[in-house]
Amino acid sequence: MKNDFKIKKVVYGILPYAAMIFALGVILLPVVSMVMSSFKSPETFMSSTSFFPEKFSLDYYRNVLGKTHFLKYLINSVVIGVLVSLFSTFLSILGGYALSRFKKRVKGLKFYTIFLLALQMFPVVQLIIPLYLTFQKIGITNTRLSVFIAYSTFTLPLNIWMMQSYFDGIPYELEESGRIDGCSRLQCLYKLIVPVAGPGISSVSIFAFNYCWNEYLLGSLLLKTDGLRTLPIGLQNFMQEQTTDWGSLMSASSLAILPVLIFLIVMQKQIISGMMAGSVKG
Repeated sequence: MKNDFKIKKVVYGILPYAAMIFALGVILLPVVSMVMSSFKSPETFMSSTSFFPEKFSLDYYRNVLGKTHFLKYLINSVVIGVLVSLFSTFLSILGGYALSRFKKRVKGLKFYTIFLLALQMFPVVQLIIPLYLTFQKIGITNTRLSVFIAYSTFTLPLNIWMMQSYFDGIPYELEESGRIDGCSRLQCLYKLIVPVAGPGISSVSIFAFNYCWNEYLLGSLLLKTDGLRTLPIGLQNFMQEQTTDWGSLMSASSLAILPVLIFLIVMQKQIISGMMAGSVKG
């Protein structure tokens, strides 16, 4: 009986990890296949059925980096992503702090908090036409400004809600001690509250940047000039009406995920702690 109990305990302890490894393998299989395909030579790309390249080749990477506008698309994505991330994070700190500290004093702020979260339920497709018509009337279509405004609009609601939830978990006594020492409310915010809320701030900034990095629909509608396009739109250039340069597409896609992958590995602790605080506290 004791041996059976020990066996069941070991099996039940291993099963969750085995399920996680299996799920991780299923998720990563297409990504690994894409990376391996990018190293195949042009001569064997379509004819080879092997998962791994028979002979590693950098021909497709040379083509992507030397003969296409990939680097220009990469720079555009980085610039737009960084600007939107900074702007969205700054407004999220102010908006989240205001909702956290004044929702009990100002009527309607609790409903506004729920309204912010409900905004995430509306798909982007429903807002494309009114958004495009508005930008067309004010004359900012086919500019980086239009994409900056659109991306900021779609990242702000969730970011404000997350920061509000994180600020709810910071004791108000911390601010009171600062007020006693002569700090204004804004001084308390950026001297006392912001340093404590570092994981939450990192989380919302990463969310905003990741949204801009992967977004395709709005960018393809608002940006028509090739020199303004971001990476997701630029990758579409490898897919023509009659043919598709699959090797170059695999190489460009592998390069596109590399910066985000490195960034997420470096910031994984802040992401986990920030997301946990934003979803549990409050």
